[in-house]
Amino acid sequence: MTENSTPALELTGIEMHYGFVRALDDIDIHVMPGEVVALLGDNGAGKSTLLKVMSGAHKPSHGSIRVHGQEQSFHAPSDAAEAGIQMVYQDLALVEPQDISTNLNMGQETLRKGPLGLLGFVDRKAMRRSSEAELDRLGVRTAPMTRPVEMLSGGQRQVVALARSAIRVNGESRGILLLDEPTAALGYEQTKNVEGLIERMAAQGIAIVIVTHDLPLCYEVADRMVILNRGKKCADVPVEGTDRDHVVGWITGSRASMFAA
Repeated sequence: MTENSTPALELTGIEMHYGFVRALDDIDIHVMPGEVVALLGDNGAGKSTLLKVMSGAHKPSHGSIRVHGQEQSFHAPSDAAEAGIQMVYQDLALVEPQDISTNLNMGQETLRKGPLGLLGFVDRKAMRRSSEAELDRLGVRTAPMTRPVEMLSGGQRQVVALARSAIRVNGESRGILLLDEPTAALGYEQTKNVEGLIERMAAQGIAIVIVTHDLPLCYEVADRMVILNRGKKCADVPVEGTDRDHVVGWITGSRASMFAA
């Protein structure tokens, strides 16, 4: 975690109402630059709803959102992306018939110089060179840039999705990366590759929030765990020194909340 007293992302007093149902109840959460925060909870605890608030997909009923100390009002995911927040969904949102380089540059294609560029022709060679340089910087080793995503393994696809978002948030301001179950359905070796990439992204100053059911992943890569139960925050603890049985108790509700009711 980098030395910075201002959170990269800070949510205060977040509430989300659906009619008479309160999906999120007065949630405070923050993540510092270079910090990995695991967001845990049972099904229906509010994790996905909170992640959607962070990503701009849902506008909260109450509460405030700050990015690097600046208050924000997100009306769509594009607003969050403009503020430096990238979301990697569980379905990865990759274009499978296209190659790795095209997926990494989706929406930010490099145009050819001269008249062809004015007509919208992309410079695929330049995109491949820049993609290889970015993956080298992230320490990623995957298939050749020209290989279609549909020919990649599940772990390779996950790495491509993570790398694409990391490239987009790794500017001067250091962005925020939101990950939804990044190791779901991956084998041991593929999971280790993803863990290594998360650690390298955090080391470069990227703030990362992970929604996951995978406790071993939390203990491997996260600095802190925030646990929700029925829409309320019931624990906010450092990973180091926190007993796993306590974590399971907070998730299931058998252990009392750290916070006053």
